[in-house]
Amino acid sequence: MKKFIKVFGFLAIAAFAFSSCNQQGQSSGDSQQAENASEVSIIDLKIAYVLTDSVISRFDFFKTKSGEITEKGKKFENELGNRARGFEQEVANFEQTAGSMTINQQRAKQEELVKKERNLMTYRDNLMQELSADEAKLYSDVYDRVQEYLAEYAEQNDLELILSYTRGGAVWYSKKALDITDDVIAGLNKKYAESLEVKK
Repeated sequence: MKKFIKVFGFLAIAAFAFSSCNQQGQSSGDSQQAENASEVSIIDLKIAYVLTDSVISRFDFFKTKSGEITEKGKKFENELGNRARGFEQEVANFEQTAGSMTINQQRAKQEELVKKERNLMTYRDNLMQELSADEAKLYSDVYDRVQEYLAEYAEQNDLELILSYTRGGAVWYSKKALDITDDVIAGLNKKYAESLEVKK
């Protein structure tokens, strides 16, 4: 989640910097009138911000999908635990019966156990990779949905910039009146609920 929040903060800064550079580029035209028209006073900027942590944690889509990933993780943990216990029992049985085996039988069983251990480790790694991929996709989907909605929100409310407000991020102070977090969360959840109704 911290990576996602940092990306949000970076994009907010990049958007502001791009906007500033774009305004400077437009103001370098031949006509003085064009220069005056492209300049925007800081007083005229229509800016708002969202608390990124809150947007993510209170977004119903995120809560639903992260819950599904958590359940999947528990299922994987149980499966892995069962396989590990089975392997441990097989090792214990071998240790008890190794004395009655020939050298060749012992070597063959040891090789079999080494192979099973490797397979168990591979299985564990594959499960972890799958969960990691699911989590990465979830954050990507959340980002896309939030970005899409904020673009609509900005257009509907005549905003020129929406910043991501996180502790230790790029924004150190802002008036509470500029906080649109609750409004954005309500809109996101409404849009998500409507998308679920369409699927029924």
